[in-house]
Amino acid sequence: MKTIALFSHHPECSDECVSGMITALSPNYRVKVFGISDNLDNVLSQSNCVAFPGGIGDSDSFYRFFKRRHGNAIESFISNGGRYLGICMGQYWAGSEYFDLLRGIDVVQYIKNPTSEIKRSYGTVAEITYESDFSKDHMFFYDGGVITIKDIKATYQVKARYKNGHPMAIIQDNVGIIGCHPESNEFWYDLYPYIKQYWHGGRHHKWLLEFVDDLMERGQDGNAAVC
Repeated sequence: MKTIALFSHHPECSDECVSGMITALSPNYRVKVFGISDNLDNVLSQSNCVAFPGGIGDSDSFYRFFKRRHGNAIESFISNGGRYLGICMGQYWAGSEYFDLLRGIDVVQYIKNPTSEIKRSYGTVAEITYESDFSKDHMFFYDGGVITIKDIKATYQVKARYKNGHPMAIIQDNVGIIGCHPESNEFWYDLYPYIKQYWHGGRHHKWLLEFVDDLMERGQDGNAAVC
């Protein structure tokens, strides 16, 4: 069974997100939680994937947790075949201002996209379309990111799109990033009565597990398709 090292530091990478990811991924993976006091090199040496969940806070909190050497360690881990999984905050941290793992693309706030239907930061659901069968769904959203193109030659596989058609979840090489919260648990929806009707009943956990299975099964060259 492959090992996923899951970063936790409440509230930026929150206990709730960590718990949801453990629930979703444990059927197929050994999930080990680590924090800022753990030796990152040791953590990575014992893992097949490093995962960074979402939470509440500014993505620039990254600089309180990680120094340049940490970024270099993550980049080296990915270059040598390790996988990176980022959800919401973790999605931002894959971008150019943080771990800098993406090629020809970056991550920006979805709510600042001119065609976004969500215009402010709060707990809600975003309408999404799965790329596999073009079916629509609603997934928990709290100020997640969206892909922006820096190089028109950039390649990556889109797994789901937002309502405006922009990529919500992608895999590029050994990096998988997701803007919404498929790891969400039922009590998240209870906190916001206006979205309670959209509780997914575990369906999004299954989708997240399939997403990670795809990420983990890819070869060193990563890409299976273009955007």
